[in-house]
Amino acid sequence: MAHDFIKDTCERVKDHASRKAPLAIRGGGTKAFLGALPAGEPLEVAGYAGIVAYEPRELVLVVRAGTRLAEVEAALAAEGQALAFEPPRFGEAATIGGTVACNLSGPRRPYAGAARDFVLGARIVNGRGEDLSFGGRVIKNVAGYDVSRLMAGAYGTLGVVTELSFKVLPRPPAEATLAFEMDEPAMIAAVNQWAGQPLPLSATAWESGVLRVRLSGAASAVAAARAKLGGAEVADGPAYWEALREHRLPFFDPARPLWRLSVAQTAAPIAAGHPQLVEWGAGLRWVSGDLGAARARELAAAARGHATLFRGGDRAAGVFHPLDPAIAKIHRRLKEAFDPAGVLNPGRMDNF
Repeated sequence: MAHDFIKDTCERVKDHASRKAPLAIRGGGTKAFLGALPAGEPLEVAGYAGIVAYEPRELVLVVRAGTRLAEVEAALAAEGQALAFEPPRFGEAATIGGTVACNLSGPRRPYAGAARDFVLGARIVNGRGEDLSFGGRVIKNVAGYDVSRLMAGAYGTLGVVTELSFKVLPRPPAEATLAFEMDEPAMIAAVNQWAGQPLPLSATAWESGVLRVRLSGAASAVAAARAKLGGAEVADGPAYWEALREHRLPFFDPARPLWRLSVAQTAAPIAAGHPQLVEWGAGLRWVSGDLGAARARELAAAARGHATLFRGGDRAAGVFHPLDPAIAKIHRRLKEAFDPAGVLNPGRMDNF
């Protein structure tokens, strides 16, 4: 059955490429709001699911792209392990392939790494209808320019991801969440100061004058950090970080546009004129409100970063921050190499 899916997908992509007919790659559909609206005939991947290989001692997982993220996390949890980048689901139908395609990472990202940092290998069907494999299934096999990591954040525009291999990590044995009352400038100074110290930081989030900090690691290290930092311990810490990861906090009101500004961690407070939630050690500034593309990009650029319209709002001016011409040229050449007929998720990344 697995062979049939790969074979059928190759034939279908070849047929669409010959007719220049677009295909909209779809997993669980929980990330359909990200990027530009999908166009073309649906190519369903969710049915191609299952864990291919899992070696807890080797910290390596190989899984089909249509496997639900919840299933992957449950299998890892049973062995005391996890995907270190703490990916959001945005729905129980979320698949591991869609998570990587959007390069989604949760609150732990600045302290553990992004989704792409844990991808060891990938199997894809490119826009020519060819079944290709990149990378490997062991950590030491990743060397040089790793094509498999190009799939992370490509939104399916370079290939239909069918299989992925990951580096996984042990779950931290102890965690604690602390809360501090401080304004935004003080918060930016504090999280940057702490980042330079040997503290077991694993998440930060600031909203409405309150900074929450999560500590993760050995029990002794967490206890020592708690004593050093002070603050008030938050009893419902795990529930808070899950709600933040899944955008279930009241701040993430689906009735309002949501902008994602990725900026320098030391950047000064951004005068957006709308409610903000700041995480990732002050490197990620969420803005909830009708900010407008021109203003969002202006503010992000001034803070040495870029802006993305994450959810809702007017997408006429594009979802993503315009690329530098030299970078855009590289993107176009990659798209032409992997998908010369331009049939895979065309336009999902604005111009690619």
